[in-house]
Amino acid sequence: MALVSLILSVMLSSPASVADEASTIEEKYLTMQPIGHVRKPEDRTLIVLDEKYQPGLLGLKDFSHIYVFWWFDRNDTPEKRQVLQVHPRGNPENPLTGVFATRSPMRPNLIALTLCKVASVRDNVVEVEEIDAFDGTPVLDIKPFIPGYDSASDAAAPDWVERERERCGSKREGE
Repeated sequence: MALVSLILSVMLSSPASVADEASTIEEKYLTMQPIGHVRKPEDRTLIVLDEKYQPGLLGLKDFSHIYVFWWFDRNDTPEKRQVLQVHPRGNPENPLTGVFATRSPMRPNLIALTLCKVASVRDNVVEVEEIDAFDGTPVLDIKPFIPGYDSASDAAAPDWVERERERCGSKREGE
């Protein structure tokens, strides 16, 4: 399986005063390669890593959940990267909202994040209960969910999130 390089063009600037910022901005490119891909054979959901990344899975089996960072590869067009406001979950009854306040696949950099329950870790394969990505989706990274670190007791969200949760019967906060 050949890895496809994902090249993200990012404007980075060195620390400078606002007046000097325009003259110190340099265009740089970040290059990311997927570490693996989502595979969905039959009734299973697998994160299949390139074999060279297998050593990075050592100890992962001791965690019940992981964060999977993946690429919205089927949404990658210059036009869609320009969209900065959406109606969350595609529902026009939800208020027009900036993409950084949603989980919409419309965004300048198409990085997605899903919290997944781990079913098993074997060799270079992590089986999870489910992921909201398609078969063949590039996986960029995996990080363990750490209880106590990965929570916020005083978290809040807008009203549309709860309405969508009730409407869809979802436990997630909405896109």
